[in-house]
Amino acid sequence: MRPYEVMVIFDAGADPSAIQGVVDRVLETIRSSGGNPGTVDRWGRRPFAYEVKHRREGYYVVIELTGVTRTVNDLDRLLSLADEVIRHKVIRLPEKVAGRVSGGSAPEASASQAG
Repeated sequence: MRPYEVMVIFDAGADPSAIQGVVDRVLETIRSSGGNPGTVDRWGRRPFAYEVKHRREGYYVVIELTGVTRTVNDLDRLLSLADEVIRHKVIRLPEKVAGRVSGGSAPEASASQAG
């Protein structure tokens, strides 16, 4: 399994319960496709540098996870179909960054496997 980070930008005018509903569906999709959800970081409302879909601000949420290709494909499909989502991006994290984010356990595991 590989580490990923998903940034989701919601419509700033969306109901908070609708945003929470999409986040809950994302977490359930990660679990059902064999992944492990990590931290959910809510950045809140932030202005855009330029207008996106006729909007000037959005509500940002960043979700860390580990999963396989199927997990990413399922997330991409879910977020593409959600009406509350303006944009989303899934990024595969490098192993060094993922180890630092998860508390440093990844470098120790790779060192024990190497020797």
